[in-house]
Amino acid sequence: MYTLTRSSFHLLIPHRLSTPLIARPHPLAREMSYESSVSKLPSSLKDLVVTSQVDVGKTEADKAEVAQWIEKLAEENVALQDLETQLVPRTYIVSNYLTAADVALYGALHPIFTQLQPGYDYPAVTRYFDHIQTRPSVLAAASALSPPFSLVSFDFSSAPPIERKVDAPKKKEKAAAVAEQAEPTPVAVSKEDKSPEDKPKEKKEKKKDAAAAESGSKKKEKAPASAGGKAVAEDAGEPVPSMIDMRIGHIVDVKKHPEADSLYIEQIDLGEETGPRTVVSGLVNYIPIEEMRDKYLVCICNLKPANMRGVKSFAMVLAATSKDGKDGGVELIQPPPGCKPGDRVYFEGPDYENAQPLTQMNPKKKIFETIQPGFTTLDTKEAAWINPVTKSVHRIRTKDGVCVAPNFVGASLS
Repeated sequence: MYTLTRSSFHLLIPHRLSTPLIARPHPLAREMSYESSVSKLPSSLKDLVVTSQVDVGKTEADKAEVAQWIEKLAEENVALQDLETQLVPRTYIVSNYLTAADVALYGALHPIFTQLQPGYDYPAVTRYFDHIQTRPSVLAAASALSPPFSLVSFDFSSAPPIERKVDAPKKKEKAAAVAEQAEPTPVAVSKEDKSPEDKPKEKKEKKKDAAAAESGSKKKEKAPASAGGKAVAEDAGEPVPSMIDMRIGHIVDVKKHPEADSLYIEQIDLGEETGPRTVVSGLVNYIPIEEMRDKYLVCICNLKPANMRGVKSFAMVLAATSKDGKDGGVELIQPPPGCKPGDRVYFEGPDYENAQPLTQMNPKKKIFETIQPGFTTLDTKEAAWINPVTKSVHRIRTKDGVCVAPNFVGASLS
């Protein structure tokens, strides 16, 4: 059933991967039934899908697409590179939750990873495969079959890091442009027009003009925005909560840091085309790894990347610490139901709801450190920021509802 050549890595996966997976299913897909599609799978895949008993789709559109995926898995081949392209921004193959299509695709990928192990040549496929194989329902079904679908291990610590570059400041370019504008425009004078007496005067005038131009350039560089039209830095003024870029994340992989007993290394899907971000969190002593897997949470995404015992972390998860301190417990802030990776998280209030966060917070300006003491959970366990001056309350929310700490009142958030 599979063409396992090292040059092509072809497998029975639908050709429709060449089109975006978020597209509506083909009209014929609506005529397909889940049962008839599953019946066409090879016996090992069919047993895996049936035994797993996972969701076949929560909506009619999802059910149709799941059936289409399984139908195509039984009939057509596609290059692994095409699958890589489609999986870069996605956690699951249909919608944003585990379906029978994921189980079938996992089963089709299994011989690829056990025999040829494409690994980091296809990082999105590798990440997807490892995520699906560790889902409890899939793991239980894979182990129950005879022969079982064995668990494939990966060494993600040796995976090449994803480069996330931040544009360098353009101060030098701006200064050069200002200096260029300040230079006087030369006036052409023929040699015949100059008298001997004019030459000494000309030299003096040139020196004066150069000094004036240099002085004018410096003045223009120092001129305020209102006078010179110079753009004000986006992080100018007092720190405000809306400068913080918070988004919904989904943990697609988590393991303990090989060099630090108290740290987790998570791969968190933030809805970005570059794929999941690597995030290091000091939560090992407070949250079991089983509770971290497949978790939806809130991430702070515009802190400067930091090295954590040899691993670069590109975001921070938002957690609540009991008002009794860490001995009282630590838990992840929980988004409202229906959120998707990458959904915007913001502070309620006209001053903050529509404001754009900074691209990256300057660590020297201590923006997050200034705002963070106002982060807390209310009597309703809702996450919020309380303005220390006005005492106004601004709940932390998405378009779908307010974020909460499951158990803590009066907790500190960080």
